[in-house]
Amino acid sequence: MNEFPVYTDGLLTRHDGISLHTLPPLSLYVHIPWCIRKCPYCDFNSHQIKQPVDETVYVEALLRDLESELPYFWGRPIHSIFIGGGTPSVFSAHAIDDLLSGIRARTQLLANAEITLEANPGTFEKQRFQDFAAAGINRLSIGVQSFDDRKLAALGRIHNRQEALAAIETALSLFPQVNIDLMYALPDQSIKDAQADIKTALDTGVNHISAYQLTMEPNTPFGHTPPARLPDEEGSDDIETKIHQELAAAGFERYEISAFARAQQYCRHNLNYWQFGDYIGIGAGAHGKLSSANNMVRTTRVRHPKDYLAAMQDKPEVAIDRQNVLPQALPFEFMMNALRLTQGVPTHWFSERTGRDISCIQPAITQAVKRGLLDPQPQFLKATALGQRFLNDLLALFLEN
Repeated sequence: MNEFPVYTDGLLTRHDGISLHTLPPLSLYVHIPWCIRKCPYCDFNSHQIKQPVDETVYVEALLRDLESELPYFWGRPIHSIFIGGGTPSVFSAHAIDDLLSGIRARTQLLANAEITLEANPGTFEKQRFQDFAAAGINRLSIGVQSFDDRKLAALGRIHNRQEALAAIETALSLFPQVNIDLMYALPDQSIKDAQADIKTALDTGVNHISAYQLTMEPNTPFGHTPPARLPDEEGSDDIETKIHQELAAAGFERYEISAFARAQQYCRHNLNYWQFGDYIGIGAGAHGKLSSANNMVRTTRVRHPKDYLAAMQDKPEVAIDRQNVLPQALPFEFMMNALRLTQGVPTHWFSERTGRDISCIQPAITQAVKRGLLDPQPQFLKATALGQRFLNDLLALFLEN
């Protein structure tokens, strides 16, 4: 079994009966909310480009946003950066370079930090990708979704199979790490279709694949009018099982509910989320979580880019909502993340990263073990295979505490 990397940033002291022994690692999330065309299944804070975006203005706003956050994490090193969206690859490499240079000038970014950029094959240009790598991007996450042109059209994607393959081939020649995202349970998709997508993905040589089931999210076009001929629940389960089997046979470890990687190729940034680490979130609609000796705070930026830019021009604090996480909410929040990991997390992390004694969830642990949803070994908090399958039922036990 491969072990997840573990980092700590320093010691915290007792306060008001809460003991946080170590600060978790700190990451930075940067949200670029624009895309060429919004997909009908997407419920992210993304906006179709209808007129030219002033990249310089937005990068300057991001850096002012970061500066406003400095007092809350000063002195802590940043282990990873994830630039998400939207489609961040619609921005020029020059803008990304300015962004990363500004981050380095203002923070303690580790020399070996993982720096990820999300990209769409529909925005692929070889020179652009080369310039992204020169700017410091060392992990590219490509939203492929499918290699079947008919499925891509049904999903509203702007790229085709050949563009996806070309983007992956070039990315592998330029970046140390490349992720690709795939979706399954698509309209008219059979097990054979899903197998073909996985085989194509494996044949590219990537070491990390995320596989997500297509879901009908509220307030999306698909949520209002689902596409016809979707696989039923049994059919979706069969497709998922086959995908997991194919990935396992190819040497990919399912290290998180939807993430698969060959040995030691995990996405460190996302791993920090699931391990209940801390992260700064800057950009329109971005979320963050920061621990201190006193409490844990979640931050949310205003969602619409126009409102965000206006606030950053005038009073950045107006764009940021800060909410203390109530102590009674911490057990569920911790477990909601940690139990997504197939290897779970060390039990002592619960106290170290929430400040709550493990005894507060012992009744839920006992019940979960009795129902076969949680592994009985006391050193780890780890869902069983049954617990992963019925994760919501497992988490509900901790919501009651």
